[in-house]
Amino acid sequence: MQIASDVSFPGAKDIAIEISRLRSHLAPEETVRFRQLGKACAESMTAVAQSIHPGMSEFHMSGLLAFEAQQRGIQPIVNLIATDKRTYRYRHPLPTGKQLEKYAMLVLSGRRSGLVCSITRLVHFGPLPDDLRHRVLATAQVNAVLIASSRPGSCLADILAQGKQAYANVGFPDEWRQHHQGGITGYEPREQLATPVSTEMIAEGQALAWNPSIAGAKMEDTILVGSRSNEILTSTPPWPIETFSFPNQPGEVICHLALEV
Repeated sequence: MQIASDVSFPGAKDIAIEISRLRSHLAPEETVRFRQLGKACAESMTAVAQSIHPGMSEFHMSGLLAFEAQQRGIQPIVNLIATDKRTYRYRHPLPTGKQLEKYAMLVLSGRRSGLVCSITRLVHFGPLPDDLRHRVLATAQVNAVLIASSRPGSCLADILAQGKQAYANVGFPDEWRQHHQGGITGYEPREQLATPVSTEMIAEGQALAWNPSIAGAKMEDTILVGSRSNEILTSTPPWPIETFSFPNQPGEVICHLALEV
């Protein structure tokens, strides 16, 4: 008798990739739950952004993010914080005792009913310095290209290639190498990461979370691929937005920028 498993198990055939592919194609009831989860993660993030202040430690902010998620029934399986200079040094920043001065990056991947939704937001106390504003807007443009390219029938590697070109177009050609760019999500933060050799094709009804970054700035939302356009599940109205339009792409793409408090 042949045994198959989605994890490494002695004597079993590893079919983790096949299972991941199957569960990433969401049923209608799963997309309903995903929309509810995206809204709840966005609410959690907004609540934290509205309560942090200079002098608060990264540990404290991480605790607030966990609290806001947990009280909405969300398990915060990724809970990352960086402030000030640490936002430039780390793309995947574990919180520390450092106290916030002016600038914070907040990252949440929340699981509820199995599904995982990811969101990153930036908060700055006072006007953004010109260089940081440039980096935020450049990252938003890369993010918009990745989202707009994530259409049914698109190959994951081809989307990544368009993202790499977008990095070059905004003047940061090598920043994509500093951290993974995201990919298909579902019951894991990423069911499949986008790589230059990915062969996975995007289908209607799948969810993706891209997370492009340029030192000091990062964008991340969870989207649902629709027949006519993509839906951002983690929209946060308090944040300023930038709107992008692309030839031969349906609709417009909205990207959330840094919130200036």
